[in-house]
Amino acid sequence: MAMRWTLGCDAADPHRMAAFWAEALGYIPEPGYDEPDGASIVDPDGAGPAISFLRVPEGKTAKNRMHIDIRVPAGPSGAPSEHERGIREKADSLVRAGATIVREQSYGGRFSHVVMHDPEGNEFCVA
Repeated sequence: MAMRWTLGCDAADPHRMAAFWAEALGYIPEPGYDEPDGASIVDPDGAGPAISFLRVPEGKTAKNRMHIDIRVPAGPSGAPSEHERGIREKADSLVRAGATIVREQSYGGRFSHVVMHDPEGNEFCVA
């Protein structure tokens, strides 16, 4: 039997980070969790793990050793150009939510994914 688990994250502003990641992943605030120095979001369907954010005094100092990859569905036709368009649209929406684009990644001349930073500089990818 698989274990239920929560991804715990340090943050300077846990509520801002929770709002960003809820938007990015389609999550909602965890019902009943109301802490000034912490925030938690959950998958509204109960399928994915909870993600908690706890206020810490120190800032981020190095590259993440683990990061989230947001996987965009391929689309109805499954065409590479349709998937690329979906990735770019998701990346653009995340920029409007506070993320920054670091670079686009290609392999063998074919577009693969977008590397981004969340509002506190944590790396993640949209693929």
